Amino acid sequence: MTSGRSTRPVVVVVGGGYGGVNVAKALDAEFEVVLVEPKDAFVHNVATLRALVDPAFLPSIFLPYDHLLANGRVVHDRAVAVDSERVALASGAEIRADYIVLATGSTYPFPAKTDADRTADAIDEYRAAHDALTDAGRVLLVGAGAVGIELAGEITSKWPDKHVVLLDSADDLMAGDFRPELRAELRGQLLERGVELRLGEQLRELPPVRPATRETFTVVTTSGTEITADMWFRCFGVAPVTEYLSADLAAARGPDGFIAVRPTLQLDGHEHVFAIGDASNVDAKMAGRAGRQAQLVADNIRKLVAGERDLARYEPVPPAIVLPIGPDGGSGQLPGLDELMPRETVAKVKGRDLMVGRYAEILGVTPATR
Repeated sequence: MTSGRSTRPVVVVVGGGYGGVNVAKALDAEFEVVLVEPKDAFVHNVATLRALVDPAFLPSIFLPYDHLLANGRVVHDRAVAVDSERVALASGAEIRADYIVLATGSTYPFPAKTDADRTADAIDEYRAAHDALTDAGRVLLVGAGAVGIELAGEITSKWPDKHVVLLDSADDLMAGDFRPELRAELRGQLLERGVELRLGEQLRELPPVRPATRETFTVVTTSGTEITADMWFRCFGVAPVTEYLSADLAAARGPDGFIAVRPTLQLDGHEHVFAIGDASNVDAKMAGRAGRQAQLVADNIRKLVAGERDLARYEPVPPAIVLPIGPDGGSGQLPGLDELMPRETVAKVKGRDLMVGRYAEILGVTPATR
């Protein structure tokens, strides 16, 4: 089945995450926008770790798509084959497109992200993990990047008496080009909370039990250290969702799975196809940057329709992060600022509500009260 053609150009946005909702909303008034997304609600992944320790937060992070678009439509289906002219869906339907924006994001281990397409299933998953975590006295977090640090902060804020071990094979927190002072500040705050840091150590084998389940186990590091815990979480392993690229777009998918784009965020040789956010090979994988890329792509599509050739080019932002450690802790670094972001500012701009209100506004819904 092929969708009917419109008098307005058809823009198919594949993926309804941070980049996808922004570009779809930006173009809704001028184009026939079709947003393809298998989940029945937008998942505000920035707040999932808070929802794990505080299930009252759960209604705030699943935001329905019903009010995102005033003119376009949301198709709850999964793209299985995308070329430069059409999007084939798991249901067997096919959508022809004048412009395609690939915004399918990435997967990441639970609880930072959930694989569930139905909100009810995802909520059940978080509640079950919360109940198991409530009963766990010792928790092992494997991976000391942003997710591991933030999860350690959430657990110790909710349950100060739990013993949390944060382990990573790297010699310090947070891979990437971040300032030593930031790492030192984050280390200090974690130690204040009693988090046991095991840096520069690697497990001989991952725990023999499933992550996010309550079952006591003992693992051994390559140095021979034994670690016993009642529960563990995997805090590493991002993977782009791009396996659907087919035919003339297949070559854009690199060996690492990321989609190669030009500075205009177009795929090479395909001026009507763009990729943004976690699925692309440009810039750090953060919600705010996906939003910036979405606005640039919306502007470039308008220019192409108007016959303009001087498209805007995306300039990657220097390393920046705002990282909460619980509702009232954390730190961050921003471009152009010599001083680190103090914990009070982190709490004000992100830590206390984790930007739920901002994304509820984009989706056109009222945030759930907690």
